[in-house]
Parts: sequence; structure tokens; C-alpha cells
Amino acid sequence: MAKNMKLVTSPLNLNNPILVQVLGICSALAITVKVEYAIIMSVSVLFVMAFANVIMSLLRNTIPSRIRIIVQLVIIAALVILVDQVLKAYLYDVSKQLSVFVGLIITNCIIMGRLEAFALGNKPFESFLDGVGNAGGYALILIIIAFVREVFGSGTVTLPGLGELPVIPQAFYDFGYQNNGLMILPPAALIVVGVIIWVQRSMTRELIED
Repeated sequence: MAKNMKLVTSPLNLNNPILVQVLGICSALAITVKVEYAIIMSVSVLFVMAFANVIMSLLRNTIPSRIRIIVQLVIIAALVILVDQVLKAYLYDVSKQLSVFVGLIITNCIIMGRLEAFALGNKPFESFLDGVGNAGGYALILIIIAFVREVFGSGTVTLPGLGELPVIPQAFYDFGYQNNGLMILPPAALIVVGVIIWVQRSMTRELIED
């Protein structure tokens, strides 16, 4: 039980795929201008990663090693197509904004890395938990980055089904406050990621380098 719990919780901090392994940075740069986009991308990656891990674990003893990468890409691509079709059916406007980036989940290095490093050598249930944990760690950072960028860049927080919710009081604008345009540009994502990494490593003893 403790081992299974660690599979889910460890990627949230000590083995976070973005902060520690420095993977999945591309989507952190591209789609974190709104919290809504970050949430939808996170749910999409969670679905793909969890079930790709399970499928690969079930097939691990039947796939010749020389074609395993091709099989992994086929599995991920099939799941991504399913996610893309669901988004087009139920969240069409968001789908138009994220279509390219949803497609790029196929080459997301976090998913490929977990298939290679974990699913190929472990049972389906453990592989499912590993996928959920790593997708959760990815989602946590993605949503934090999006929240900071949208609040300081646009003064709002956009949530699925709720639209744009104002966060900065109008009184601030009346006193001369202005949104920071830098925060909605890609370099801001790197700045926010860097600050989060610095905070994490300052507060986490296991990550402090001697």
C-alpha cells in the first residue's frame, strides 16, 4: 500500500516530471496563458498517460524489443485521437485553440519516458498509478503556471464552463494598476518555472545539492 501511494505522491514533488526531470516544458510554454487550457490539457494527458501505461504493461511480454517504440507511439496516438474527438464533440471552441498541442501529446517526453522506464517492467495496476501520479505532477505545475500568468497578465482566471472570472479588483485599475503584458508571452512561462524550481529546491531537503 505504501509503495502504491508513493507511485502517486512522489511525482508531485520529489520526482516531478517538470521540476526535477525537466520534461514536458513545451506545453508549459505554449498553453498556460489561461487556466482553462491548462486544466483541459492536464486531463487529456492524465487520460493518455494512465491508459497508455496500462496497455503497454499488458503487452510488455508480447512486444519484440526492436519495435517497442513504434508500438508505444501507436498506442499513444490512438488515445490522443480519442481525446481530440471528445474535445471536438463537447468543447469545440477550446479544441480549436488546443488542437495542435493536443496532437503533440503523442510526442510528449513524459509519456514516452514512463512507458519505457516503468510500464515495460511493471504490472498494469502499478503502471496505472504511475501514470496517474506523473500526470498529476505535470498537471499541478501546469495549472500553477497558468494561474500566475493569467492573473498577472490578464487579471482574470478562466475556468471550464464558467468563463473568465475577474480576480484583480476594479479599484486597483482605478488607482492605475495595469496588467503585465510580459506574463502572456512565452518567456514568462520559463520565468515562472524557474521560480517554482528555486522554491521547491530551497524547501525540499532531498533536492538540496551539497
